[in-house]
Amino acid sequence: MNAPVIVAGAGPAGLMIAAELRIAGVPVTVLEKLPERTGESRGLGFTSRTMEVFDQRGILPRFGDIETSDQGHFGGIPVNFGVLEGALQAAKTVPQSTTEAILEGWARELGADIRRGHELLAVDDDGDGVTVTVRGPEGEERLRAEWLVGCDGGRSAVRKAAGFDFPGTAATMEMFLADLRGVELEPRMIGENLPGGMVMVGPLPDGVTRIIVCERGTPPQRRTGPPPFQEVADAWKRLTGVDISHAEPVWVSAFGDATRQVTEYRRGRVILAGDSAHIHLPAGGQGMNASIQDAVNLGWKLAATVTGTAPEGLLDTYHAERHAVGKRLLMNTQAQGLLFLSGAEVQPLRDVLGELVQYEDVSRHLAAMVSGLEITYEVGGGSHPLLGKRLPGLPLRTPDGKAVRSSEALHRGRGVLFDLADNPRLRSRAAPWTDRIDVLTAAPDGPLPSELDGTAALLVRPDGYIAWAAPGAHGDLPMALERWFGPGRA
Repeated sequence: MNAPVIVAGAGPAGLMIAAELRIAGVPVTVLEKLPERTGESRGLGFTSRTMEVFDQRGILPRFGDIETSDQGHFGGIPVNFGVLEGALQAAKTVPQSTTEAILEGWARELGADIRRGHELLAVDDDGDGVTVTVRGPEGEERLRAEWLVGCDGGRSAVRKAAGFDFPGTAATMEMFLADLRGVELEPRMIGENLPGGMVMVGPLPDGVTRIIVCERGTPPQRRTGPPPFQEVADAWKRLTGVDISHAEPVWVSAFGDATRQVTEYRRGRVILAGDSAHIHLPAGGQGMNASIQDAVNLGWKLAATVTGTAPEGLLDTYHAERHAVGKRLLMNTQAQGLLFLSGAEVQPLRDVLGELVQYEDVSRHLAAMVSGLEITYEVGGGSHPLLGKRLPGLPLRTPDGKAVRSSEALHRGRGVLFDLADNPRLRSRAAPWTDRIDVLTAAPDGPLPSELDGTAALLVRPDGYIAWAAPGAHGDLPMALERWFGPGRA
């Protein structure tokens, strides 16, 4: 074996998976077709859940001062995301190029072998491992691994070579994205519907302005490269009456509204994550964020499988959990597309939804959907309201008086048992698993979410989701530990 795991693609999903595997001590090789990062930024900013994920791994400070906001939208309808109590606010202006640079630096520091200029040509899964044929700077070579993870985008070579089914709907329209210098435009942060289509304008760092143009009735084109900027400028002028042809284009791209999802996220020893597994309209900036969360869900499970500590069926939960999330992602982006991109016939629906979001429960529901905070995994029955949900950031204080936040306990990428009531018997019962989980004894140090009233203990998976709680979970702690982390030591 050249490595236990080969990852195809050095975008956000591939780099995040590589880092997660290295945190767990698993060697990983990342193959990337491009010889260097492009600097292009389809994704922009982070949802609240991705902010939490980066905080739980201790890498959020690497992004420096991040501009955040509690204002968002659903299909162009303004939504107050400030109703999401206990959540980090979303980041608005971090380019994907910055995210990729930081994730790559982190993965390399952890020891990931990242090989640029290596294009995957063929995949052979023989049941005992996967052999890939790769064209690199030295010519073609064959590499072998126990597992192959495809994170190589919407046109995934891994997905095609491994024979995954990818049903859905083809694009029905074409939209333009352009990053420009030397132009001043009125901000349209959540987009504006005009008689002929939709336009969006937002500022980026370093004096760059991003525009998105969707002209209704424009069929998708088969392109071999980016559209000429003049084509974008002409569409902008037809919609807005403003001439931007004098601007300097930094980057121009075209995209469509195709919506597809693989029927299975794993086939044998080949696994897909991110855009390789699902493509959709980039509404609400959810694509990159969902890809990163795919990676965090998969990383610890694959690492446990490779190291031999995974309980039976653990890796199967990746598909069970994330396929359902992806299906719902496609649903909400399609709904947003109808609101965003349709004509006057949809205005009554926009008006009704605009009234509904004035109700806090409606805003909370839509904000949680777009932010990734609504996700609930099946972890076993019980009455505790946070079972299967993500752990919010909690202020805690250890018995020796040290102030900590719950996110700090997850920096090592291991499961964590939060002993909130200083219970020696609880810690004793967890002792056979302390080679795989950490135990933190700490009391709440300030107000906690109402859902945690009376909570004495929480078992949190490495991806930050609550797998067991006391009181309120069916089954005892050892049962939950064995389900997620395998048999304890004798």
